Amino acid sequence: QVQLVESGGGLVQPGGSLRLSCVASGTIFSINVMGWYRQAPGKERELVARITNSGGTNYADSVKGRFTISRGNAKDTVHLQMNILKPEDTAVYYCNALTAWGRDYWGKGTLVTVSS
Repeated sequence: QVQLVESGGGLVQPGGSLRLSCVASGTIFSINVMGWYRQAPGKERELVARITNSGGTNYADSVKGRFTISRGNAKDTVHLQMNILKPEDTAVYYCNALTAWGRDYWGKGTLVTVSS
């Protein structure tokens, strides 16, 4: 079992920055990939960014050049640095962990609101 706890969401003005963090606990040795997804009101959950144990990354086209995903040295944390935020980035952001056995784990989410 893996537990994920997100932090760092909040209200920010357009053009501003936020840094999200996710701490994993439990069988963290089983985690192969960690990532961030988001779900805006009335929309489906979508991938924002993910990072593998070897450091490979993938980003949604809409966030490339603005967001950066990183893992902590202990591999039990993942961060999402979000810069030049836009109103369309407003969503609940969820931390995700994919294990070597193909199982997905999710955090409860943290709300990011981009508004003036």
